[in-house]
Amino acid sequence: MLVPLAGAVALAVLLGVAAFVIFNRDHDCSGGKLPLRVVATPDIQPALNKIAGNYNKAMHPIDGKCVEVTVAGESAARTANALAAGKAAADFWVADSSLLMESMRDNPSGAALPQVEGSIATSPVVLAAAKASASKLSGALQPSWEAMISAANVANVDGPGKKVRVLALDPQKNSAGLAALLAAAGTAKESGEDKALVGALKELSGQLAPDSAALLASLTVKSGTKMPVGVTSEQAIYAHNTRKPEAPVVALYPKEGTLSLDYPVTILTKDPEVLKAATDFKQDLTSESAKRILRDAGFRGTDGLAGDALSEEKGFTAETPAALDPPDGATVTRMVQTWTRLNLGTRLLTLLDVSGTMALPVPGTGMTRMQAINKIATEGLELFPAGSEMGLWTFSTHLDGQGKDWKELVSLGPLTESTDGTLRKELLVKTFTQIQAKATGDTGLNDTVKAAYTQLTEDFKQDKVNTLLILTDGAGNDDPDGGVGNAELLRFLKETYDPKRPVSILLIAFGPDAEKGRQRMQALAKATGGEAYIAENILQVRDFFLQGMERRLCMPDCDG
Repeated sequence: MLVPLAGAVALAVLLGVAAFVIFNRDHDCSGGKLPLRVVATPDIQPALNKIAGNYNKAMHPIDGKCVEVTVAGESAARTANALAAGKAAADFWVADSSLLMESMRDNPSGAALPQVEGSIATSPVVLAAAKASASKLSGALQPSWEAMISAANVANVDGPGKKVRVLALDPQKNSAGLAALLAAAGTAKESGEDKALVGALKELSGQLAPDSAALLASLTVKSGTKMPVGVTSEQAIYAHNTRKPEAPVVALYPKEGTLSLDYPVTILTKDPEVLKAATDFKQDLTSESAKRILRDAGFRGTDGLAGDALSEEKGFTAETPAALDPPDGATVTRMVQTWTRLNLGTRLLTLLDVSGTMALPVPGTGMTRMQAINKIATEGLELFPAGSEMGLWTFSTHLDGQGKDWKELVSLGPLTESTDGTLRKELLVKTFTQIQAKATGDTGLNDTVKAAYTQLTEDFKQDKVNTLLILTDGAGNDDPDGGVGNAELLRFLKETYDPKRPVSILLIAFGPDAEKGRQRMQALAKATGGEAYIAENILQVRDFFLQGMERRLCMPDCDG
């Protein structure tokens, strides 16, 4: 009996030795370790760490060295900036979105960026709400990009924004924020709601969360009477619910469809040996075990299919959401520029007509022209963020000494700055309510515009949109003392306007005589790349202010 047993033991030993020899032959690490530095966005880094750990244990040899993968977490925007500066400290990059890559490639600094080599996971960008309040939300806002725009539109005071507060992610720093902006913009363009989009973007710029974790945490905290709704990735919601099961958030899928984060792989190394390691690790990321780790972390596959982590009882829809057509690089770049321009600071000097005709009634309104214009101005103030700089002059004739047709009531400066113990914004509102028309005053428009335009040009601020706003009844210039003539003013504006340092004129007129002066007012505004608007009713003013904001996007070539 011992002889067969001894034979079996010997055979096992021989097989073990053979297996050891074969294993070491196929996993030859005699040359040491070959480091592969991977950088990935923080959301996918933990899953990649697990995959890398398994990969390292399996001992993958390259030219006698075993690859050792390390995975560092870094925001895609930061890595992109490092790449643009030629300072990226990584061999292998997993960004969170091809949208970012397309935007980079459209810039000169991104022209030499290596091509993306496929995607390893996806995560749709969705709306999000606290589970505790989601059922109440249905009456105020149905999940859609159109509804989100309507709720966020600062000019839609009677819309869903009365009950809902929309939180966003900065599209210049966060790919989910950029994807949401592009999805909303595409929807707005198709439905002809471009002005509503501008109003929404202005509001959202003041409702930004630093990252998805902060945005989702704020959704579950009661603050005010409005229900908060956010925009983020599906996986971010899963991660939040895993960390904070006591304060769950649910995903709301836009009915129009959505864009997804697609986690593209880019190999950055130029070293031939490391390049082999990067290619081998990229192949491992497509293995079933790697896919399972990613699905368990709340990501979908590249085919959009979800794992058990995204079940309905956990607040998700396992079915693959409808996909919007992804925009090209030029569209992404334009949208980033749009966001940047809309959120440049505002520097606005208002010239308010207080001539005698402003005391006349506006038929059918129960208001004088002055009261109507003041209402317009007060409403307009609410459209500008707290960081804006504003000032107020009135104009007629002989307002501030003999022959001077204007008077400074509120100096030009930040709305949040204190002036004689009162915030400038509060002072502006108070001043507008107290201004009276000068019964015997004529309209010294031309002298006033020249003086104000000169001041704004001399004190131009590069980081702001510099605008001269004129509020009038449109009766034109009728200064009996002479002063600057119509042709002289027009010539002055054309000669002074500098497209590299643009100061534009935005003119809003309201009253029965306004239409008579349309041609003259348009000529003044167009000379500076601006626009003149004739308001037929008070409600139109919201549109006019938004149209004025829209012109930021095309300046200085709005009419080119």
